[in-house]
Amino acid sequence: MRSLRFLLSRRWALFALAIVVVATATWWLGQWQFHRLDDRKESNAVVRANEDQAPAPVGEVLGTDTEVGEADEWRVVSATGTYDTDDTVIVRYRTRDGASGVDVVVPLVTDSGTSLLVDRGWMATDARGLDTADVPDPPAGEVTVTGYVRADGSGDSTAVVDNATRAVSAEAIGQAQQREVYDGFVELRSEDPAPATALEPVELPELDNGPHFFYGLQWWFFGLLAIFGFLYLAYDEWRGGRSGDRPAAGGPKPPKVRKEKRTNHPYARMRAEAEDREAAERERQREDA
Repeated sequence: MRSLRFLLSRRWALFALAIVVVATATWWLGQWQFHRLDDRKESNAVVRANEDQAPAPVGEVLGTDTEVGEADEWRVVSATGTYDTDDTVIVRYRTRDGASGVDVVVPLVTDSGTSLLVDRGWMATDARGLDTADVPDPPAGEVTVTGYVRADGSGDSTAVVDNATRAVSAEAIGQAQQREVYDGFVELRSEDPAPATALEPVELPELDNGPHFFYGLQWWFFGLLAIFGFLYLAYDEWRGGRSGDRPAAGGPKPPKVRKEKRTNHPYARMRAEAEDREAAERERQREDA
């Protein structure tokens, strides 16, 4: 009967513990990826539903004291007002297809006096950056815009310095310009009348499921591979551990068999042949006696 006592050794116990840790970690990482997949599907469903709705008046979706909820992200709203180009804000460090550029945000002052921050689009820049004087002018006079609702950014990147920022925050821009603004902002979809020079339009989000499903399967596969490897090595150890095949722990070790050294020297070869003949002659004499 082959014994499994080797599994109780310190080496195998630590090995098994390591496999348990690896398997648990890969299971958790797989679950995390599948949760991200569920979140992605829910987000995509909200975006699809909001994009299919008719534009709503901005006052029905955005307020001045409420944050933009997840259910309103990418909702299409409309507003009418006049652009205040003197307070144009440059959003730096925006890249597209490897090219550096900026987004251009201009407050649209509505009839109520509350300003709607409109991200009018993207334009390429060189390493020196961009000044507001280099930005193409928006339509003059009264303008009707439609755009996709976006939530404010957060953190230090929203700080506004000299009408420039790294992330759009209506609260930060409103405080810097001392104006009342709607919470959140919109990314421009259309302007009426159209501008003389249009900026690059907003890039809509990709509505696929991403790589999360295959990443989850990949993590689970790694966990199963670790378990299978442990079981195979344990089986291999058990198969080669028959009683009598190996010396008992603490018992005497079998004597080492010394291999006879051979040489091709002529004298040594003649001497070995002579010894072999003498041994064979003695053996015959013993047999005849």
